[in-house]
Amino acid sequence: MITNLAQGVQAFTSNVFLVTGDTTAVVDPGANFDVVPRIEERVDELDRVYLTHTHPDHVGNVDAVREAFDVETWGFDAGRPEVDNAIADGEAVPIGDDSYEALHTPGHKNDHLCFYSRAAGVLFAGDLVFANGGFGRTDLEEGDRPTLVESLDRLREAVEDDFSEMHVGHGPSVTRRPFDDVEAAGRAARMG
Repeated sequence: MITNLAQGVQAFTSNVFLVTGDTTAVVDPGANFDVVPRIEERVDELDRVYLTHTHPDHVGNVDAVREAFDVETWGFDAGRPEVDNAIADGEAVPIGDDSYEALHTPGHKNDHLCFYSRAAGVLFAGDLVFANGGFGRTDLEEGDRPTLVESLDRLREAVEDDFSEMHVGHGPSVTRRPFDDVEAAGRAARMG
């Protein structure tokens, strides 16, 4: 079960996905709103917090969630204060009832990860790709358009063309042919 806890929040935040199951996890705790009661309404404890990347709108609530649930965070760069445990490119991590492959996908930010479960047909895309072929900004520090294009190509190769759900860092999740959105983002990013 995947729930966006930032639904309806009027603040500058990323989407916040609570995934229940064998490994109850949050993917990106968000920022600028009190996410703790929203988590507590649904679960008693968290096993892990995963970070797609460490931009402030995705990690502002890290300390509050760590404290409230005595939970550690997992992300690409353990040298960052928000990241307790490093995830290597290609590593399998448990989220909910499934195993997800962590894909290092820089271009929006150097430490960006996507999480993909072939078995579940689910992708957590962070800020790499959005609905309708949108893609992450490359005008921020560590942003690089050619690198982003490479990451979009890598993602397109990694996912099945019939995967069923793409949960993104901002805006609506995609539950109808998300592969089309990944392909469209790759085309759009190439056009500059």
